[in-house]
Amino acid sequence: MSMIQRLINAFTIPRRMPRPGVLLNRRPEDSWRSYPADGLTPQRLVAILREADNGDASAQMALFEQIEEKDAHLYSVASTRRLAVTGLAWEIVSAARMPGWSRPNQASLADETAAYCNDVLRELPGFEETLRHLSLAVGRNIAIAELVWEATPHSLRLAEVQPVDFGHIAVGDFGEVRLLTDETKFEGIELPPDKFIVHTPHAASGHPLRGGLLRVTALAYLGKHFAIKDWLIFAEVFGMPVRVARYAPNATPEEKQELLDMLRRLGADATGIFSKAVDIEIKQSRYPGETNLYENLCLYFDREISKAWLGQTLTTDTIRMLASAGAAQVHDRVRRDLRDDDLRKEAHTLRRDLLAPMVRMHFGTDAPVPYFRRVLEPGYDPQQLSRTLDIAVNRLGARVPTRWVHAALGLPEAAAGEAVIPGAPQSIRTDGGSAEQD
Repeated sequence: MSMIQRLINAFTIPRRMPRPGVLLNRRPEDSWRSYPADGLTPQRLVAILREADNGDASAQMALFEQIEEKDAHLYSVASTRRLAVTGLAWEIVSAARMPGWSRPNQASLADETAAYCNDVLRELPGFEETLRHLSLAVGRNIAIAELVWEATPHSLRLAEVQPVDFGHIAVGDFGEVRLLTDETKFEGIELPPDKFIVHTPHAASGHPLRGGLLRVTALAYLGKHFAIKDWLIFAEVFGMPVRVARYAPNATPEEKQELLDMLRRLGADATGIFSKAVDIEIKQSRYPGETNLYENLCLYFDREISKAWLGQTLTTDTIRMLASAGAAQVHDRVRRDLRDDDLRKEAHTLRRDLLAPMVRMHFGTDAPVPYFRRVLEPGYDPQQLSRTLDIAVNRLGARVPTRWVHAALGLPEAAAGEAVIPGAPQSIRTDGGSAEQD
């Protein structure tokens, strides 16, 4: 793009440009922490959720952070759901390379904006950490990052993307997201345009604090927490054998106390020295009723959490792996559907709140905005792929990029002048064999 065109586009940028530098400075209280999950009751849980509905998100965010740390199963499924997205590589795709492109005269400009955004983001410090921070919105339903701009002679350039601590988040009277600052510690400020990435993938009825998966599973966590607590009490009362010692009728109070102390040491050390006059008996406890009640309760809540986060249970419930291979494939497809939905929502948020401001600041308002896309690792069967390529290329005349074929087969592409393995040319048949073998 020429310098004259850049200057023309600069004047088309809205006058209300984002403020360079950092708007939300880090505060000492950002490192402070409350523990609302300690002693949590159903009544307190309802009160925390209602506070969030009324705009105070601090207790709910602290609760979500703590329950994910305290429940190993919840932590596992939450990490699995997020890693399905953040574990993939990403790329910036030109708008001219996407289906539905209808501006052929701007194809070169679209490629230029995509290359610019890709170069800036690849060099951006902490961008991968920011993407992981935004993935927390799957559970909390909201995650925010600040765009830190720096001034250049003709425009603004993105210098950094900083995750915003969840303690800064508040909600206004009409459900709009607000941010708490040192000057506005209670009511917060409106989000300036082109300054923040706001990811709300599961907002229910437009409310940014409803619909997150941690909110859905909070009650299951509470039920499991009570079940584990009662299970531990049950194990302590009925799981330990009772040690009984009978003393002689003429035993003194000092001898009785000494005998009691020795019984306590017997329980801790499993050893003791007693007089022949002392009768020691260890009675094994009997388990009244169903002994697996608490374990079954915990497994039930684990399955409910797995359903909420992963849409299925066969990949997490190893104790009851009795389903058929067909059912396992169906469950895996459900899990992939959730991942694809997370990918679409992430791509939409980043194109709207990150790539679009970058393009507007540098190229103007009419420049095509590129797309953010995760690179999925293909899992094609080589024989099935060969039959598909035979039909598509040899019979239908489809133009398939060589680079895509290499990626689909998992084979590296030889560089110019690099030695390659020689092979005899063979015609591919639809039955997986070759013509020379007939």
